[in-house]
Amino acid sequence: MPEECSPPAGTTGNMSTDTYTDIGADTPEGYAISRTSRELARKTIGDKGPLDRIRQRCSIAVGDFAMAELMRFQGEPVRAGFAALRAGAPIFTDIRMVQTGIQKKGHKSKVTCILDTLSSPDTGGKTRTSAALMALGDHLTGSIIVIGNAPSALLVLCDMIQKGIRPALIIGTPVGFVNAAESKELLRTFDISSISNEGTRGGTPVAVAAMNEIITMFVEAAGTIE
Repeated sequence: MPEECSPPAGTTGNMSTDTYTDIGADTPEGYAISRTSRELARKTIGDKGPLDRIRQRCSIAVGDFAMAELMRFQGEPVRAGFAALRAGAPIFTDIRMVQTGIQKKGHKSKVTCILDTLSSPDTGGKTRTSAALMALGDHLTGSIIVIGNAPSALLVLCDMIQKGIRPALIIGTPVGFVNAAESKELLRTFDISSISNEGTRGGTPVAVAAMNEIITMFVEAAGTIE
């Protein structure tokens, strides 16, 4: 499937300087900083559609335009994200920092850190994020899963996909030198909508930026900001 997917109905994916939206900017100064950063990113990266918008935001999040070239898109991630948000599907995150960073305005999806779903301290020797994903099981089907820090959890999630779990969208950008690159490569082998990046870079800023840009485009398409 081509990486440059058609934009979802209701949004062209492009932002003019007159219609720029940042639902997370709460002050005039914050909005001005955000808008200026986006203008620089558009000029450097391009602005041909929704995927470029995600590339822009992820690059701004890490302060490095080189991030744009590392981003990878499987299936129709923006369209899948829109459908899940429209349905009020749950959003699960690997750590609380990712949960905190995700925009809560403009949608009705509950954002939950999977660590807060663990009912027992006994993880069977696995990481807490891995154990939490396994415990959630079928509850992950139809959800949006955002993993920015735990390659072990992404590997477990890939195993669960092989066994039949079908999230609506996975944003997998774990950072680190142990299994981070490998877990993202494995994610991209599945016929499932996902956003990831090449290599060992990534982390909370990238995962949150990708999710928040989908939410921003969703709000623009709906024409409302709640």
